[in-house]
Amino acid sequence: MERDFEGRVALVTGASGGIGRATAQMFAARGAKVAVVDVKDADGAETVELIKQAGGEAFYMRVDVSDEAAVKEMIDKTVATYGGLNHAVNNAGILGHFMPLHMIDSTMFDQIIAVNLRGVFLGMKYQIAYMLEHGGGTIVNVSSAAGLHAQPNLAAYSASKHGVLGLTRTAGVEYAAQGIRINSVHPGGVVTPMTQEIFATMNEEARKAAEQAPDQHPIGHSAQPEEQAAVICFLSSDAASNVVAAAFAVDGGLTQA
Repeated sequence: MERDFEGRVALVTGASGGIGRATAQMFAARGAKVAVVDVKDADGAETVELIKQAGGEAFYMRVDVSDEAAVKEMIDKTVATYGGLNHAVNNAGILGHFMPLHMIDSTMFDQIIAVNLRGVFLGMKYQIAYMLEHGGGTIVNVSSAAGLHAQPNLAAYSASKHGVLGLTRTAGVEYAAQGIRINSVHPGGVVTPMTQEIFATMNEEARKAAEQAPDQHPIGHSAQPEEQAAVICFLSSDAASNVVAAAFAVDGGLTQA
């Protein structure tokens, strides 16, 4: 694998598993030192161990991305540990439960917005502030196909991911001329621990519908986390030097069907 991130520092939130873990591993395999961020300590530590076993360099931080003080400290600690920050991936997110909008508990709605939208905002706020003073960088925000089209029974999640798209497009335009490239990826179905946990909580009818969901992707199957990581790393690389404020649907054609 090409080591095009040699000498650079990457930060990945939600890196205890799924897309975040695959992205952290891919950055490391391509030469970056990686700050692994999550609230699942054991799984986050496992991500670091997997990176080190493969010859890479990483450390773990426990960070609630909805907590502004913690997010600021996240940037400070990354810079103190590795001497800088070149690439950030705001991937941490929660799904919530499948249910129609009128049944969503307001506390659940607030929690989803806090992690999925406020968390991305706070991450960008402090990532951009650092990059403005240190020669630029890249930011990739992980949204969802649900941030591009309607997602019945996931109104709060869909709203949060539409918000991520708005933040990305606006900030991407605001900071492009200052050397910061900001883009988003929008996965469709992905085989991750989070989706498997959610499926386990569904009633039988909802679970059957979810199991049939991959058939709705024109490509005919759900993605693997590594397929998302490849696009995230591309957008972070010099090969994507002219890609700004773009929304990449990495969804097997789902939003075009």
